[in-house]
Amino acid sequence: MPVEEVDEETSRAVAKVQQRAKLRGFRPGKAPTAIIRKQYSEEIRQHVLESLIPKYLHKQFEAEDLKVVGQPNIVDVHFASGEPLRFKAEFEVMPQIELREYTNLTVSYHDPQITDEDTAKRIEELRQQKAEYVNEDPRPIQDGDFAVMSLESISPESPPVKQDELTLEVGGADTLDDFSANLRGASPGDEKEFEVKYPEDYGQEKLAGKTVRFRALVKGIRRKELPDVDDEFAQDLGDYRTVDELREAVRKSLFAQRQFEAQQEAKNKLVEVIIDMHDFPVPEALVERQINSRLEQRVRALADQGVDPKSLNIDWKKARENQRDKALREVKASMLLSRIAEREAIVPTVDEVDKEVERIARQQREPFAAVRLRFEKDGTLGRIASHIQTDKTLNFLFEHARKTEE
Repeated sequence: MPVEEVDEETSRAVAKVQQRAKLRGFRPGKAPTAIIRKQYSEEIRQHVLESLIPKYLHKQFEAEDLKVVGQPNIVDVHFASGEPLRFKAEFEVMPQIELREYTNLTVSYHDPQITDEDTAKRIEELRQQKAEYVNEDPRPIQDGDFAVMSLESISPESPPVKQDELTLEVGGADTLDDFSANLRGASPGDEKEFEVKYPEDYGQEKLAGKTVRFRALVKGIRRKELPDVDDEFAQDLGDYRTVDELREAVRKSLFAQRQFEAQQEAKNKLVEVIIDMHDFPVPEALVERQINSRLEQRVRALADQGVDPKSLNIDWKKARENQRDKALREVKASMLLSRIAEREAIVPTVDEVDKEVERIARQQREPFAAVRLRFEKDGTLGRIASHIQTDKTLNFLFEHARKTEE
């Protein structure tokens, strides 16, 4: 950097420090510049470097059309009075990706078939959701009853569990056998203590594989009453006049859901094929960022389950290494899809972005304009646009692929 510009920036830095410097024998702003330069040399140096280096780097990046990834590492800085400022910058750049043929790829796919059994099963699920629970007179609990109770863990070494009102179906498929065995035969008003062994693959990690001793107070018994599947049932569910209309709507809904899932699976397979077709250097900064993102998602999932990650003694170095391969492929996929979108001129429209923002605004019950302004400021709008572009690119790949049922 030219010595003249370095001297000018240095003088500005000295003036700023001089205005606020408190030195014995001098009023604020009156200390000689020679003393300021000597007493605050490191602070002045830091100010000049932070002001000039990014500006010159940016100019050089633009001049050489470099797509820089991550934060440059500045080394070999030479900063001396009356001399040009010199330094070296080490950084990663986005690689040049030479795309191979990505259309007319073969992928296994066929539209789903919805059977009468599938439709009947879904209607039964709707029927279960409309069930009513009727209180029974006090008597011993038997299989099929819904026991209403308060539950509290009393094992000092087990995770704390406390619920004032819990309803369990005794003998039900979703009820652990230990609960059913200890509640069967109990009557409202009974208090019991018993142990429950949770399976290793239990959904809540804090309880998985644990044996917990509970104190339970039976408060009541309920019986499930299910509605008949008739026209009245259909009308209660929505804008349907008859059960036949409901069945047709359910069939279409199931088809749309399974078609979406099947197409997503096919698109994922196409992406895997395209990744394997291309070999290029992937910036380490992007891989590290993706590893961080994957680990953060894992930590949030544990927190949502009530598990403190600190209590698990996680080997984070090993955890990061275990995520590397997947993170690398995810970054490659993102880079390839962006390159394909660029070549095919696939871009999100303003209407598409606004439609998604409007959906989120309705969900959050906020004005559309306020949500859009906030998203524009915090970068969410750009992420939404990027997500839409990715979806459109995946649709393009799927539409231009050869589908086979094999």
